[in-house]
Amino acid sequence: MPARTRSSQAAVEERRQSVLRHVVEHGETRIDELADHFGVSLMTMHRDLDDLVRRSLLRKERGWAVPFPAVLMETATRFRESAAIAAKEALCHAALGRIRPGSTVLMDDSTTLFPLAPALAELERITVVTNSVGLAQRLGSAPGPDVTLLGGRYHGDFNSCTGPEVTRALSRIRADLALMSATAVHAGRLFHPLSEYVEVKLAMLESAEDALLLVDHSKFGKTATHAYGTVADYETVITDTGTPESEIEAVRGFGVPVEAVDPGEHAP
Repeated sequence: MPARTRSSQAAVEERRQSVLRHVVEHGETRIDELADHFGVSLMTMHRDLDDLVRRSLLRKERGWAVPFPAVLMETATRFRESAAIAAKEALCHAALGRIRPGSTVLMDDSTTLFPLAPALAELERITVVTNSVGLAQRLGSAPGPDVTLLGGRYHGDFNSCTGPEVTRALSRIRADLALMSATAVHAGRLFHPLSEYVEVKLAMLESAEDALLLVDHSKFGKTATHAYGTVADYETVITDTGTPESEIEAVRGFGVPVEAVDPGEHAP
């Protein structure tokens, strides 16, 4: 009985994430149309939406489900952390073998990297430097890694820090590897909606001997306000098999290897 209960709860959460993605992609949508689209009763759809509203993932207005502005949905941790979980786990599993014991690793505030935390906790003599409070919290209670949290201006929506304090600290660090993601990738170019996060990413690239870019398929073919370089700044791009072939070829056009992993395979 407990196993069936967990399975049922997982199915409900999966449907709610699908509802959220539908509203984000299509804009404000009538609630009765959502119920028809997902094959559930109107009462069930209202329960699903009420749960998403409680988590501040969307709004309900007079019979409509309404997404938050695109920039917030792309960057806010509350949305990113629950999106594309299987793909993120597969990307992190692929990156794990590239992390050497005894190395210093920079990690940005991308929730794509969160599934790495349990595995890093098992490695010996790893130093992790990050501006992500969420990642530091996941690693801080483990006995293995030595964790440095880069402090600066704290952004509650993103649970991370930016600013000159962060970039100055990075300028005094020499790391073996940077693990990073991107909000948007188009034709091999990288984009982010917030300039202060661009500065942190660029500082991490400057401070690391090598860098890996972990980006799931949902980030490709998109742009945002601030362009900040290309995939050529990275040793390898790790993505999943859902990424369009045209985008993969664009990355390879910069001379950068692409590793495309199957989210259905083993993850950490």
